[in-house]
Amino acid sequence: MAISAVSNNVATMNVQEQRQTPFASQQNFAQSLKDAIATVNEGQLASDKATNTLISGGDIELHDVMIASQKASVSLDLTMQVRNKAVEAYQEIMRMSV
Repeated sequence: MAISAVSNNVATMNVQEQRQTPFASQQNFAQSLKDAIATVNEGQLASDKATNTLISGGDIELHDVMIASQKASVSLDLTMQVRNKAVEAYQEIMRMSV
């Protein structure tokens, strides 16, 4: 189910890219990055909140805290790997001779 949603988003993005100016494409890409980073941050904050609730004796189960923590960890790891690949690609482009 999630795969079809991703493919629909990619098809929509391809249609939008054909009609956008370069400036609009840059703004769209920047907004997509900001949204992705905000999502990762929300996951980190949810994990922290769940941990603090457990520590203070709130009504939350340990497994829910561990699941939230692992989700936040995986999303942060993915973000770091994407960033590393983007930096590597940029460095490779800068090394190219014109």
